[in-house]
Amino acid sequence: MAAPTETLAETKTNEKPPVVVKKYANRRLYNTESSSYITLDNLAEMVRLGRDFVVYDAKSGDDITRGVLTQIIVEEEGKGQNLLPTAFLRQLIGMYGGSMQGLVPKYLEHAMTSFAQQQEQLRTAVTKSMGGMFPFGNIEEVGRQNMQMMERAFSMFTPFYRGTEPTNPSNAHASEIEALRSEIDRLRQELAAAKRK
Repeated sequence: MAAPTETLAETKTNEKPPVVVKKYANRRLYNTESSSYITLDNLAEMVRLGRDFVVYDAKSGDDITRGVLTQIIVEEEGKGQNLLPTAFLRQLIGMYGGSMQGLVPKYLEHAMTSFAQQQEQLRTAVTKSMGGMFPFGNIEEVGRQNMQMMERAFSMFTPFYRGTEPTNPSNAHASEIEALRSEIDRLRQELAAAKRK
């Protein structure tokens, strides 16, 4: 069982040894586990899945993981995935060479770990609370059912929504009220059936 301070990603990565990736002079990345060439996008996906990896320079054998991870961030930011605010980047650059430089990595690591834990706790809490309220399981099905009920509800308030204009105004009013009552009854029955699922 993982220690409480570990994030979900850290728990996943502890299950297997890190994938060894070699970077060649032509900038190609080679995954030694799958024996195939990969891209930075593949590495980004591995990070999201919690699969750990290390990147070595194929010629010198130096560990260049940090540089490759930084390159992935630069590429993601270039795609419009603006995660890092400009003010934060300026502050971070300003820390290089300063007296606080040694403390920054540990602080950022701690802050991100805490954020990941809170995110996981929130996800778990939402899943538990929604599980009791919405027994359907499939959120897309819930959305579809909600849309159908909303469309029917809106149609009730559209004059002559059945597509026929009344010929006798006095009878039209009574028939509209009766149609609204039956529609409300049908909606109640659907809601009751949905709750039983």
